[in-house]
Amino acid sequence: MSADDTLYTIGDLARRTGLPVKTIRFYADAGVVPETGRTPAGYRVYDVGAVARLDLVRTLRELGVDLPTVRRVLAREATLAEVAAAHAEALDVQIRTLRLRRAVLGAVAARGASHQEMDLMHRIARMSDADRKRMIEDFVDSCFGGVDANPELVELVRAATPDLPDDATPEQVEAWIELAELTQDPDFRASVRRMAEYQAAERAAGDTTGLHEGLTALVRERIGRAVADGIGPESPAADPVIAELAAQYAATFGKPDDPALREWLWRRLEVAADPRVERYWRLLAAVNRWPEPEALGPVFDWFLRALRARMGRFGE
Repeated sequence: MSADDTLYTIGDLARRTGLPVKTIRFYADAGVVPETGRTPAGYRVYDVGAVARLDLVRTLRELGVDLPTVRRVLAREATLAEVAAAHAEALDVQIRTLRLRRAVLGAVAARGASHQEMDLMHRIARMSDADRKRMIEDFVDSCFGGVDANPELVELVRAATPDLPDDATPEQVEAWIELAELTQDPDFRASVRRMAEYQAAERAAGDTTGLHEGLTALVRERIGRAVADGIGPESPAADPVIAELAAQYAATFGKPDDPALREWLWRRLEVAADPRVERYWRLLAAVNRWPEPEALGPVFDWFLRALRARMGRFGE
């Protein structure tokens, strides 16, 4: 008898494969490893092919493949490549789910959230791309709907949709949760609505200047330099900075450079001075893996304080 003709009892298979006798008997009863024959005493015996089948079954089961799929592979109804691809895809889904759960639990632990808050955070984190887009659209409609605000700004906010990737980090998921909560905050919506209404009033008065990226860059550069030089906003040394910036605002908006301009400028900055707006853009950048925006809050706070300190001198 050749090695290929050798017959094995269940005990022999257990010793060769390392599987428990009970497990091999279960596979035999399930028809996964059919017997080759029986001994005169009625014990089941198996050929060398059973050893190979058991090795394959063990490997597939350790990888998490269910028994019906194992049967399909052994019956050649599905190839190993097809099963491996399907199982890898299923594992990807499980991994994404586990990452999401870990991120939510981390946020719950950091915030000391309640059961209700944890449920809300989990539902927010599981939103689809379409759901996230709808949430931003609802936020934009609530803040800008029916108001003739700066159309370039409205389009910018509407187009900047959070895109949470499948392999999102815990930090990205936590940023998305906070961003979603922020867009649902009635007080934040009311604040942005006030900004929109102010823009609408300015546009009704003839302002068609759109976005002011160059002007913002100038403010950042000049005030940043003043801060680096240790010039406080109330200091007389800040006068030239305010004068230069006021002149630039006057040229940009077609207004006379006079005390009324500075009053108007202070009001304009004060309306927009909600730090949550900057937080919104930082969270969006974190979710989308965009470069972190430069901090403008301290710059415009300095600008506001400088203008406020000179309010009594505007008429001089």
